[in-house]
Amino acid sequence: MGIETLSLILVAILFGCLALGLWVGFALIAVGLAAMLIASSAPVELVFATKVWGALNIWDLTALPMFIWMGEILFRSRLSSDMFSGLAPLTTRLPGRLLHANIFGCALFAAVSGSSAATTATVGRMSVPELTRRGYDQRMIIGTLAGSGTFGFLIPPSIILIVYGAATEQSIARLFLAGIGPGLLLAALFSGYTMLWALMNRGRMPAAEPATTWGEKLRAVMLLGPTILLIVAVIGSIYAGLASPTEAAVVGVLGALILSGIGGSLDWAATWGALRGATVTTCMIAFILAGAAFLTVAMGYTGIPRALAAWIGQQGYSAHALLAALVVFFILLGMFLDGISIVVLTTSVILPMVLAAGIDPIWFGIFLVLVVEMSQITPPVGFNLFVLQSITGRGIFEIARYAFPFFLLLVLATAILTLFPEIALWIPQTMLAR
Repeated sequence: MGIETLSLILVAILFGCLALGLWVGFALIAVGLAAMLIASSAPVELVFATKVWGALNIWDLTALPMFIWMGEILFRSRLSSDMFSGLAPLTTRLPGRLLHANIFGCALFAAVSGSSAATTATVGRMSVPELTRRGYDQRMIIGTLAGSGTFGFLIPPSIILIVYGAATEQSIARLFLAGIGPGLLLAALFSGYTMLWALMNRGRMPAAEPATTWGEKLRAVMLLGPTILLIVAVIGSIYAGLASPTEAAVVGVLGALILSGIGGSLDWAATWGALRGATVTTCMIAFILAGAAFLTVAMGYTGIPRALAAWIGQQGYSAHALLAALVVFFILLGMFLDGISIVVLTTSVILPMVLAAGIDPIWFGIFLVLVVEMSQITPPVGFNLFVLQSITGRGIFEIARYAFPFFLLLVLATAILTLFPEIALWIPQTMLAR
């Protein structure tokens, strides 16, 4: 059987399984099983057991459940609502006013959660009712939240960067450092667009609210204190060389529990809910990783990755042309798969081509996350769209339309990062060179 025919069969099996509603992990295992039965005589059960154990028996992955648990604790405690209340008085003088609370709130929460969906849900449940009550435009409320919710993938500690680092054997600390510059760039682009929109659509903005006093601003900053303290404890311990990402994740969980306990906002029911939610999410991700690991080795037996790499090499693509083709490829893939599935499913095939083109694997990890962020707000399978649908009750395609300007800003950020790779590489090269 030819490579082309086998590829079409495997793609049909994958999308057939997903169309039937099969879990992504099961779908990946089914494709890997079909690939090995068709193209190899190797013992499937032995390959499966060996590869799955090897994929999950990685120390760096220990940070994953810890960061997820930290985000679940914050989601159920008063720290998240205090964060929004603290940001609101600080945005009153900016064009767009409280719309910026969505952007800055998502950036802050992303720095302590690592999850895009959790960031969108937490900030959205606080901001959507409040901004609606104050008369802000629904398109911008939903659009800023949909776009800014993707910060959870990029701003460290990022769950998807941990997955990428484990899958490609790259330094998670370097990846975290590399995510800072692009995260700030994206927040600046979103905030700049919001200010421009507000200046051009003054009639769609609500009446100005009373100016806040310095005392109110000081109280707002004090409300942000616990969240900022947690960010410094987690991220600062990594950057200062005091803790590995795994150890910093444990520090984050302990810090979240202590701060929530001091504030009296986390009872036993919420604690149990946070632990249960973290366990379910971790198992889901681990299952996807296991299925992708088996599929990766199965694809090696088929020879498809080697044939694909050889074909792309024959095209003579430059590094920029290869990246442009990958952007289109990942956007299309993101219409049907979630971000973590995209990363674990494609890196083993894509990374050799990227390295052959002379592209830095740390930089490519940030590039990949930026493109995967686009998939969070593209229908029909955009996780942020589903989260916002549950919060607002609006249709998926209506929410996607409101999020479209921010999708274009993500494309712009990807182009800027491609032209100026130092945005991602300067901080890790500078700090880790000391």
